[in-house]
Amino acid sequence: MTITLYSLCGADVARPFSPHCWKVVMALHHKGLAFEERPLAFTVVPTVENGASKTVPVLRDGQELISDSFRIAQYLEEAYADAPSLFGGQGGIAASRLVEGYSQHVVHGAITRIALIDIHDMLDPVDQAYFRKSREERLGRSFEEMAAGRDAAIAALPAALQPLRHTLSFHPFVGGATPLFGDYILFGALQWLRITTGSIHLPPDDPVSRWFDRCLDLYQGVARAVA
Repeated sequence: MTITLYSLCGADVARPFSPHCWKVVMALHHKGLAFEERPLAFTVVPTVENGASKTVPVLRDGQELISDSFRIAQYLEEAYADAPSLFGGQGGIAASRLVEGYSQHVVHGAITRIALIDIHDMLDPVDQAYFRKSREERLGRSFEEMAAGRDAAIAALPAALQPLRHTLSFHPFVGGATPLFGDYILFGALQWLRITTGSIHLPPDDPVSRWFDRCLDLYQGVARAVA
């Protein structure tokens, strides 16, 4: 039975952009699993699978329905144990939780300050209204106030990525010699930035840029094909 991944898009279904969904896309390719991706608009997400989740990613695999990117990765690890490991053992799961925390509490905040207006402009009008209202309530500032700080946010991004840069000074991937789910967590964040703004806003010789290019080349360049 075909695996179905529900992901997030704007007006153009060919440009799914959610960082959490990209983690799962890369994890599915890592496992060598065939799947169908169904990108959805923000306001459509709560209507699929009988309202199973208000957010994506959501994965349907036969009778199994799983939401949350980390839970999906753990499911794939257990259900497809004979395929390449996403974590390399229990220690890798624990380490990936640390990477997840760093990504969500540091990197995502930096990217939000850069990409907010770009994301809004990618959406259909009904989703633009939802996105503006929900994000202004969540962040406590107007879009216009946040847009005024965009240049400063771009300038601050390299410092926010220093922990990743430090890790990459020892090996080519967060997972070591080859990528693991920890790589896909951080890759998803920068892929989100790339698709929504057209750039990751780093010099090409930055170690993070070189790592990001290596990730874009994985699995026949599936992530690079979305721009």
